[in-house]
Amino acid sequence: MFKLISGRAGTQRGITGLETAIILIAFVVVASVFAFTVLSTGIFSSERSKETVFAGLDEVRSSLEPRGSVIAYKGRHSTTSASDTIYKITLVVSNAVQGEPVNLTPPYTADGATIDPDPSSGAQYKMIVSYADENQILSDVPWSVSWPGYDNSDSLLDPGEKAEITVWLFDRDFAVTNATDNSGIVLMDGGGAGGDGGFATTTNIIGVNDKWTIELKPESGATLNIERRMPGRLDSIMDLR
Repeated sequence: MFKLISGRAGTQRGITGLETAIILIAFVVVASVFAFTVLSTGIFSSERSKETVFAGLDEVRSSLEPRGSVIAYKGRHSTTSASDTIYKITLVVSNAVQGEPVNLTPPYTADGATIDPDPSSGAQYKMIVSYADENQILSDVPWSVSWPGYDNSDSLLDPGEKAEITVWLFDRDFAVTNATDNSGIVLMDGGGAGGDGGFATTTNIIGVNDKWTIELKPESGATLNIERRMPGRLDSIMDLR
């Protein structure tokens, strides 16, 4: 019996301290790699989320917002009353939420003499203005800008500034004077200074009850859509609220 007990005792097995250490080290290494992977993925996702948020904020902060009314000006391309139409539209815009400056370098200027608008030589304009109605789309119409009120004398619309955008659909010839109101408007490709971009024919010009949309597309930020319908009678100057 004593030999049997002694034999069983001699066959018992165990693990050494070195084996235990190796196993623990393996567990620690695997856990460390897993933790690093999880943390790296979380940091990467957080950075991407932050970039998305900041991109959205930049988009909003670089946007335009309208200030006040939209004004339409009547003109005539001949001496008959049936030729009444709109030759320019003005609106005032400001910087949305006091955000980033918006580049409003204009492709044209206007001085109220001879023929307006006048092309700006070498102007690298960033904002595109388009016009659309049920009959046509003009993808890049002439426009000019003036700065009522506070102005720091550059072409950037900064917080606190206001810009008056004038969209030209016809050239205005100030040398033509007669009894009709604002007579002397010329088609954009009919010898005026404005060149192409506005109305090139009198087939689908703006008339009474016509609905149109002007879209301002700055270099960055959201576009600004101005949609209006003309009244049942065209006056010389119309406030289209």
